Amino acid sequence: MSRILFLFLFPVLFVLSCNTPKMKVDLIITNALVYMVNDSFTVAESFAVQGGKFLAVGKNEEIAERYSSVNTIDADGKTVVPGFIDAHCHFFGYGMNLMQYADLAGLPDQESIYRKLQEHQAKAGGDWLLGRGWDQNLWPEKEFPDNQRLNEMFPEIPVYLIRIDGHAAWCNAKALELAGITANTKVDGGEVLLENGQTTGVLIDNAMELVSKKIPVPTLELKIKALLAAQQNCMEVGLTSVTDCGLPKEIILLMDSLQKRGLLKMRINAMMEPSEENLEYFMKNGQYVTDHLQVRTIKLYADGALGSRGAYLLGDYSDDPGNRGLLMNKASYFEAICLKAYDAGFQVATHCIGDGANRFILNIYGEFLKGKNDRRWRIEHAQVVHPDDLQFFGKYSVVPSIQATHATSDMLWADERLGAKRINSAYAYQQLLAQNDWLPNGTDFPVEGINPALTFFASVCRKNTDGLPADGFQMENALTREQALRSMTIWAAKAGFEELKKGSIEPGKSADFVVFDTDLMNCKESDILKAKVLKTVLGGEVVYKTGN
Repeated sequence: MSRILFLFLFPVLFVLSCNTPKMKVDLIITNALVYMVNDSFTVAESFAVQGGKFLAVGKNEEIAERYSSVNTIDADGKTVVPGFIDAHCHFFGYGMNLMQYADLAGLPDQESIYRKLQEHQAKAGGDWLLGRGWDQNLWPEKEFPDNQRLNEMFPEIPVYLIRIDGHAAWCNAKALELAGITANTKVDGGEVLLENGQTTGVLIDNAMELVSKKIPVPTLELKIKALLAAQQNCMEVGLTSVTDCGLPKEIILLMDSLQKRGLLKMRINAMMEPSEENLEYFMKNGQYVTDHLQVRTIKLYADGALGSRGAYLLGDYSDDPGNRGLLMNKASYFEAICLKAYDAGFQVATHCIGDGANRFILNIYGEFLKGKNDRRWRIEHAQVVHPDDLQFFGKYSVVPSIQATHATSDMLWADERLGAKRINSAYAYQQLLAQNDWLPNGTDFPVEGINPALTFFASVCRKNTDGLPADGFQMENALTREQALRSMTIWAAKAGFEELKKGSIEPGKSADFVVFDTDLMNCKESDILKAKVLKTVLGGEVVYKTGN
């Protein structure tokens, strides 16, 4: 009897299951090559988005059977990856550069810079002449400049030109006069360069602040324009999240207000600068986290940069005997802030370029962290690490935050600074990766370009955009393509405690993704740099598409 009833009901059950209504969702992507960047690095074909989050991911037929949407996009076989996350940059600073600064990056000699400055001043005007991006390593003489020509060309207007790495400035006499800088000026953690007992106009690290604090504060309107301009450029290259390293309270609160108004859509991990105002305001109130902003990290500087010989080394610079660079502050300064951060449950991220700086900060971190932990204190750049000190990244669970394009920008001259032996422990990404089995990757823009494709190329190929060196730079430390993509997505999210919210294409996470015209995981090396973003989607919303 029961068998007869089953046979009678089966067709009805089958018909009901076939007619089960599909769930209506906000967006469906189908017929795509989807790199989920989950634990198993699964490749899918389709996914559904609802309420700004990934709802389901799978094969075309699986998603089509369960979901429908009036907004269905046939990707026509194009590649989809999670939205890129820049794990270390200066987002607001980049925007302000777009608004105020003459772009001096890549100029091959001083004459080119003087022409660019004249053009910029004629167009922009203003009470100060500001610029950024000069790099003496690109010039024939490869030496720091002096300010004789700047004084002749701009005798009445102060000139302040930031080096490409942000750790040196080139000023005219008017700017030095306003700051009260003379040949006798001394600065802890900085230097006023002299020649024949006279100031040259070049300031290193902390000495820069003597002039920079004299520059008029930009208007609120200009700051807002800067943030929105930076956002637009970032979205065009597939960035959906950035970590902005070292911000004052007023800019963090401005970002928050613009995000709440729906104007600033970029997701931002805002590292605060260690001012008393920041520490008092943010640490008193605890970690601040919204869907688009988090404030839980203090950004410190241990040393300067290799290009300006301000990076702190264990031994002398090979091309400047007697100079080991400099530490920005005493150990007691770093220890005091680390203690506050540790007690308040905040993350610490410290800029360390030289092997001396890396050892110095690893030792301080070790005093607090003791052993394995999940506080994710970071060392930003970790460019030159003595082989004996690599182990401490793993011992104390310290996160090495790298920028692959620094290696390919520096490689043509870094060996001159470090020497043949020490260069082998620089930009050692595989060795750093081995310590914790993950690391975040970024650009440090505007020091480098904002395009994540350049980061991917530098990570994997260890070449500059001219394809040099032909065999790659210290290829034993190149990342695999999978490692590179993880470092720019899920590992970058993890560095900010956000791996459960974003960084991969998995159900429940923010629907941030990028559609490419090129399969970055399998294309020819030369095609990586040609890859174009077709769409950038943030929280299920298309924020950029080709042809906008």
